[in-house]
Amino acid sequence: MFRPRAVFLLLLIILSCACVAQDQPDKTEAILNFPSRFFTRIQQKTFSINDQLTHQTEKYLQRMQRREQRLYRKLYKIDSAAAKNLFADASQQYAALGQRLASDTGGNSLHLTGEYQAYTDSLQGMLKFIHDPRAAGALTQLKTLEAKMQDADQIKAYIRERRQQIAQYIQQHTNLAGLLGKDYQGMNQELYYYSQQVRQYKEMLNDPDKLEKQALAILSKLPAFQSFMKQNSQLAGLFNLPANYGDPGSLAGLQTRDQVAALINQQVAAAGSGGAAALQANLQSAQSQLDGYKDKLSKLGGGSGDMDMPDFKPNNQKTKTFWRRMEYGTNFQTTRNSYYFPTTSDLGLSVGYKLNDHGTIGIGASYKLGWGNGIQHIAFSSQGVGLRSFVDWQLKGSFYLSGGFEYNYAKPFASYQQLRAIQDWTKSGLLGVSKVVSLKSRVFKKTKVQLLWDFLSYEQVPRTQAVLFRINYNF
Repeated sequence: MFRPRAVFLLLLIILSCACVAQDQPDKTEAILNFPSRFFTRIQQKTFSINDQLTHQTEKYLQRMQRREQRLYRKLYKIDSAAAKNLFADASQQYAALGQRLASDTGGNSLHLTGEYQAYTDSLQGMLKFIHDPRAAGALTQLKTLEAKMQDADQIKAYIRERRQQIAQYIQQHTNLAGLLGKDYQGMNQELYYYSQQVRQYKEMLNDPDKLEKQALAILSKLPAFQSFMKQNSQLAGLFNLPANYGDPGSLAGLQTRDQVAALINQQVAAAGSGGAAALQANLQSAQSQLDGYKDKLSKLGGGSGDMDMPDFKPNNQKTKTFWRRMEYGTNFQTTRNSYYFPTTSDLGLSVGYKLNDHGTIGIGASYKLGWGNGIQHIAFSSQGVGLRSFVDWQLKGSFYLSGGFEYNYAKPFASYQQLRAIQDWTKSGLLGVSKVVSLKSRVFKKTKVQLLWDFLSYEQVPRTQAVLFRINYNF
C-alpha cells in the first residue's frame, strides 16, 4: 500500500543524513526530521512491555516468597535448625530484588549480559545518533526497559540458585521428599513459566514495525552512522573494537590465510606420513561433536543460556496474555424446511478462551435467517436468535470432543420486544465431535466441521432437529 507520509519521512532521513555525511563526517549536530509519531510509537511499545514485565515479575516474586515460607513452616516442624539455616534471609532477598526492580531506571551504565539482542542495540544506537529531544526521551525509556530485563535475568538466576540449594537438601534427606516435594515442584513450574514470559517480552521488544525497519535500513547505509555504531554499540563495548577498525592499515602485521595454511602444512609434514590422516580424523571428530551440540541446542529451543527445561508437561497458553488466549470465530448451519419451519440458516459469532493447549471454553450468539419454503417460494425473514456456550477438548490430533448448552428463540419475530418473552425460549444440550481442517487463508486460520447431537430436542414441542451439522471458521 502506498503511504505518502512514510515516503516523505524516508526522503527527509536521506537528505538530512546526506548533509551530515558531507558537512560533518566525524561529528553530527544535525537534527533529523523524524515525525513525532515515530518516537511516540517507540515510547508506547517500550512502556507497554515495561509495565507488563514489572507487573509479572512482582507477582512472580510474591508467589516464590510464599512458596518458600510454606517450605520453611513445614521443615521447621521437623528440623528447626535446618529450616533457619536454609531459609534464613530468603524474605530479605526477595524484598531487595523487588525494591531494585521497582526503582531501577537504567541510570547506571548497562553492560551487555545474557543473550545479545541485535535490534535493541541498533535501536538504541539510532536514538543516540539522532540529535533530537524526542529521541532522548525514547532512549531514556528504552534504557529503563533494558535495566528491567537485566533485573529479571538476575531474579531468575537467584531463583535457580535457591532451587538448587533446596534440591540438594531434599537429596540429602530423602525421607522429606514427600513433605517438601510438592512446593519444590511448584518452584520449578513457576521458574519455567516466568522464563518463558520474559523471553516473550524480549521477542516483543525485538520485533520492529515497518517504519522502524525502513529508518534503520537507511541509516545503516550512511558512513557517519556506521562509524558511530562501531564506537558506541553494545557489541563494540563487548569486543573493545579499535578506533581504526575496518581500516586496511589496521591489518598490517597479521597473518594471512596463505601463511596460516603454510604453517599447518609444515606441522603435518613434521608428523610423518600419517600426519594428514590424523589431522583429518581429528577435524571430523571435532565437527561431529560440534554438530551434536548444535542439534541438542536446537532441540532446547535456541542459542541462549536463559533456558529452563521443564520436568513436567507445560501449558503453553499460561504465559500468554488474556487477549492472546482469545479465539474468535463464526459458524454456519442450515436446517431444512419442515411442516412447521421454513428453511433457515444459523449465522453465529463466538469468542473462546483457551484454557490450555487442548481445551477451549466460550460463548456466542446466533441469528436464524429464514429463506422460505423452496426455491419457488424464497422469502427472507427473522426466524429466531440464540445464545450459546461451548466447550472443545482435543481428543487426538485434529479431532475434538465438543459440547455446549444453548437457549434458542425459534419463532419468527418482527421486533426485539418479542424476544423478551422468556417462556418462548427453548433449551438445547449439544454433544458431538469436531474435526479441524487447516486452510491457507489470511482471514480464517482453520475450519472446524462439527457433528452434534441435541439430546434435549426430544422435549421440544414441536420437536426440533436432533442431529446438527455446523461449520465454524476461526480467525
